[in-house]
Amino acid sequence: MVLRSTNSLLSRSGIGFLIMCSAGLALNQKAVGQSSQISLQDLSAFKDPGSSWQIAGDVNANLEKQNVLRTGKGTGILVNLPGKRNHGQDLFSGFEHGDIDLELDYMMAAGANSGIYLQGRYELQLLDSWGVKTPRPGDNGGIYERWDDSRGKGNEGFEGYAPRQNVSKAPGLWQHLKVAFQAPRFDASGKKTANARILRVELNGVMIHENIELNGPTRGAIGGGDEKAAGPLRIQGDHGAVAFRNISIRQYNTPLPELTGLQYIAYAGPVARDADFSKLKELAKGNADALTANSPVLANEYALVYKGTLHVKEAGEYNFSLNTSGGGGMIRVNNKDGRGNRAKENLPAGNVPVEIWYARSNQWDSPSLGLSVSGPGLREVYFGDAITPDQTDPILLDAPSNTILRSFMDVPDQPKVVHAVSVGSPEKVHYTYDMDRGMIVQVWRGDFLETTPMWHERGNGTSRPQGAVQRFGIPYFTLGRLAGQQDAWIADTTGSGYRPKGYVLDEEDRPTFRYQIFGSAVTDQIRVSADGHGIQRELTVASPAADLYAKLAEGAQIEVLDKDMYVVDGRSYYLQLQDAGGAKPFVRDANGRKELIIPVRGRLSYSILF
Repeated sequence: MVLRSTNSLLSRSGIGFLIMCSAGLALNQKAVGQSSQISLQDLSAFKDPGSSWQIAGDVNANLEKQNVLRTGKGTGILVNLPGKRNHGQDLFSGFEHGDIDLELDYMMAAGANSGIYLQGRYELQLLDSWGVKTPRPGDNGGIYERWDDSRGKGNEGFEGYAPRQNVSKAPGLWQHLKVAFQAPRFDASGKKTANARILRVELNGVMIHENIELNGPTRGAIGGGDEKAAGPLRIQGDHGAVAFRNISIRQYNTPLPELTGLQYIAYAGPVARDADFSKLKELAKGNADALTANSPVLANEYALVYKGTLHVKEAGEYNFSLNTSGGGGMIRVNNKDGRGNRAKENLPAGNVPVEIWYARSNQWDSPSLGLSVSGPGLREVYFGDAITPDQTDPILLDAPSNTILRSFMDVPDQPKVVHAVSVGSPEKVHYTYDMDRGMIVQVWRGDFLETTPMWHERGNGTSRPQGAVQRFGIPYFTLGRLAGQQDAWIADTTGSGYRPKGYVLDEEDRPTFRYQIFGSAVTDQIRVSADGHGIQRELTVASPAADLYAKLAEGAQIEVLDKDMYVVDGRSYYLQLQDAGGAKPFVRDANGRKELIIPVRGRLSYSILF
């Protein structure tokens, strides 16, 4: 990048005139306009769906039965049920897409296999990978391999990408997938000028891929391995039972805007917020190839004013945001002042004037200046200096063996847990225990903890789960006394005699928590299952009162699937009752939610599977 000046005060120092979202700006996925949702009232959105695909109103799985989904009447859920007589076939959308954001929920049957092919050519694998410790490209969320038989037996597959960590849920639970895809680019003659890219993939709230360049189609692509600017969305239908809902897409078809004709004036600083630029000393002026705040020959304090033209390809509402460091800036679009470093304007198609001010105000941060633009059918585009990433190396805590960390824990929409004990396991299943309430706050699958907020510089004492987290609702005590089954659950320790007594470790460094409540001594043993499918909890209560109960779960919904098996909160996790000493659980309404309650008769054990 060069700022051309007659006196050469400004020289080559910035990087990148136009950085599209493929280089990182897609992380925010800012765009104006609404996503469109594929109607699942019937199969009319798809071409020749075949007989294995159907629309249902409900669906669930049996963990013990391979490739089996049970459906209920209604609409809103797309289900594929291939079998021995009906092998199933792939499903193709009635539309074709180029650049796209895709978001959906999906559910796998036990042992099932499927996939989503972007443009019908680039496959994201969907698989029952429940409990897999080290995922491969063929596991759930992986970018499937390309394939070439000429490479020789055992070497045909290449350029596949495993997810960064396995955050897959159990069969029969809804999983959430978000994909940002950039189609390959072609010139007017049809020659490919840029490869397709997977900009970002999030599975169950965790980023598993970022900025992956696809040198060609993956195995099983349509078109015999060719590539196009557009293609259909394709769902694999011949490998197993799978269900989908809430399928939404946002296509980006608007050509990229161009920022041209940039001219600049550089002024000597310091520059006050309300400065009259006509009275400042002019250092240089001229034409600029691009926005930049970088120039080693300018003083520590200076100002830059840019004027240019934005070529808008489609009319609509556009958002503008300046990204600065080492100083601040302001923007004016179409001769209208924005709010400091941001602007939102309804613009006509055509040429729009843009003015940008940047003032260098400190010596500690590297100076940088960039402009982000988003609008109708346009994924965010960035002009200017590369965004300087946070230079702090994250402090990550792994759990190659059973590992315990005490910290604060922030939980969304809840009070901070100030006596949190997080327990990690080599099975890649972890949990946090609140010693102030005798409850399990959350479980998660994947990597253990990020402790940067806790240990970097002064720190604030908190740690963060790294994997896909299942939280258990509003903080509550596991044990409480109820004079009647509809009494409100205890909200604090008043009158309970609650006293935490710490925990003891077994020979494998796994903790068993201890406390007193309502005159009873309680041991709370939590163990990660050897297959990595969840956790097992065993509560032992010495001489429990006759009206002592345990709250096992709460959520928007609690459904009974089979004997002693419950699915909680819209099929987010399973709870399997194992031993309750003959006590019978019941589901009750409480403040617009559901609670699963059971009398305590000395010993209580159950599993949480997720």
